[in-house]
This record gives sequence, C-alpha cells and structure tokens, in this order.
Amino acid sequence: MLRTRNPSLDTDPLAQRIKQWANALGFQRVGISDTQLPAAETHLQRWLGRGMHGEMDYMARHGSRRSRPAELVPGTLRIISVAMDYLTQGADPKKILADHNRAYISRYALGRDYHKLLRKRLQQLASRIEAHIGPFGYRVFCDSAPVLEKALAEKAGLGWIGKHSNLLNRKNGSWFFLGELYTDLPLPTDAPADNHCGTCHICLNACPTDAIIAPYQVDARRCISYLTIELHGPIPVTLRPLLGNRIYGCDDCQLVCPWNRFAKLSAEPDFASRHDLDDTKLVELFNWDEKEFLNRTEGSAIRRIGHLRWLRNIAVALGNGRDKDGSNTTASRDALLRRRDHPSELVREHVDWALKHRTRPNPIIV
Repeated sequence: MLRTRNPSLDTDPLAQRIKQWANALGFQRVGISDTQLPAAETHLQRWLGRGMHGEMDYMARHGSRRSRPAELVPGTLRIISVAMDYLTQGADPKKILADHNRAYISRYALGRDYHKLLRKRLQQLASRIEAHIGPFGYRVFCDSAPVLEKALAEKAGLGWIGKHSNLLNRKNGSWFFLGELYTDLPLPTDAPADNHCGTCHICLNACPTDAIIAPYQVDARRCISYLTIELHGPIPVTLRPLLGNRIYGCDDCQLVCPWNRFAKLSAEPDFASRHDLDDTKLVELFNWDEKEFLNRTEGSAIRRIGHLRWLRNIAVALGNGRDKDGSNTTASRDALLRRRDHPSELVREHVDWALKHRTRPNPIIV
C-alpha cells in the first residue's frame, strides 16, 4: 500500500523537477494524471464483452484493477506517465514489406527489449524523487501489470489515442514506448491531449487484415500483431495470405499515419536493430535451430514467442512469397521441405500449408 504524503508538501515545483529529471534520464515526454478513467473503462468492458481480445485472457483477468489504478495499488493518487522514442535508422520498412523474400519485424522489436530499460529509468526517477523529498509510496510499471497505459498517457497530455488505438503526438508521431510511475504524491495534473485525427481514415484502410473494424475499435483476433505474437495455436487459414512477410508484429497503421512525418529518431543505442533483423531473408531466419534462435534473441522481445511460433510465422511468410515471374523460389521451397517432418504438429501444419499455397497460380500478394 502506498503512503499518503504530508499535504503541506509543495508539489508544484516538485512536479516541474520530476519532469526535468525524467527528461535527463532519456524520456522525451512526461505528464501527470489522476486515477479516474471512466470512459476508458467503459470502452474496455465493451471490447472485452465482444470477445475482441481473443485468447488474451489476462485483459479480463484483473477486473477493474486495470482501469482503476487505486485498486491495483492502494493509495495511488497520481500517475506519472513517460514516453521514450524508439525509431532508429535502418532499412526502409516499406521496401522490406515489398520484398517477400525478406522478413518484416515490427520496428519496436528490432533492438533490445524495452521493458527492462524503461523500468530501470523509472526506478532511477523514483530514487531521485526520494532523494529530494524522502521516502514516498510508488510502483514502477512498463507493460508489466494490468495498466491502461495509453489512456493514462492521453490524460497526462502525452498524446491522444488515434483511430488505430495507438497513442499519437503532434510533434513526435507514434514511435515511442510508454511507462508509468504510480505514486501517492498529490502532484498537480496536466491537461489531457486533444484529438487531432479529424476525418482521416488512412490507418483503417491500410490494415492488411481489416482488424481496425471502426475508428478506435481494433479486433485483436484479426490483428497481425496478435496473430504472430499473442496467439499460441494455428493462425487462421483465411488470414494467413494477408500476413505477407510480417513475421513478428505489424506497423502498417503507423507507417501510413501522417503524424509520423514528425517522428524523431531515438538516441538510445539499445533500440538499434540487432543481427540485421531489419533486413534479413526469410530463409536465413527459418534455418535457425532453437539454440541459434535463443542466442540471437537474447535480450529481445522476440524471444517471448519461442522457437516453434517463430517457425510457424516464417512458414506462413514463405508460403506467401513468390518470384516476380510467379515461380517457386528454390531456396524457400527447400527450406520448407526440410521442416516438413518437424516434431511439432504446429510447425508441420503451417509448413504443409505454405508448400501448397506457393503452388497456387494466383497467390494473394499483400
């Protein structure tokens, strides 16, 4: 339980210091909100009620603690939300998507796993506050507990939730991570951000699987990020051709968003692409055995899906590939054939589908 601080604490200058310290720790944006999220709670409950969370049972498991911070951490009065940019220089993502011999991995997962980095920086921020005012109650979060981070960040003024459900900032686009510091400090709150999506529907039109079924409504069961990361079993056959060469996550709605013209490159070296994952052939990744997969994904968010789902995803991508003349690529076909007798039924089934799909005369190319 957090401990309520002395009400005589001069919180206005403290809030300004906190933002300065956070900026010095590498957070580009910082905001403070209260704990009231009634609209976000209603939206969440409707989304869950329609089953659009798929197999992500954890989204419903904690009840109202996700939308009521003081239930998750008793004594919470304010949430300090922070944002850290992660976009780095690398291969042109649109060119990678257009080359079906290459693997597309969501930009956020190309470097080291952000969870530990952000939590460490937030802990440093909390320690700096404690050094200034003495012990206080707090807990650090970064996608590690039932927290409505986008709703909190929106209320703290860091941006607005766009029609694709990602947080957008007028000066920085959407290529950034979020983290939170729950605290018992009665800090002054920031004004919520205004919505600037207007009549734009580009993200809805760009979604490869039509997962954005309406503005601000994403059916996770159709989302490529869900299908390649969260889903443990077979990828629905009807959706496989729509995945193209996306093997871990999807960025299409962000790639087309006009606000990302203003995105800033990250200064964090840990977010730079590792092992050339921003520009690697599918066959090369498909040939990794489990040991090589674990070695090359050490410290990466990619490791969470495990080797079997890694192979599952790449098999689908290989099945979607074609040479320009429509013929089979020998290297790709050979790679699939070598996995045809894999011990995992999950892998075998997707390999068989890929081999059959590649022989179709008019494959769907996304």
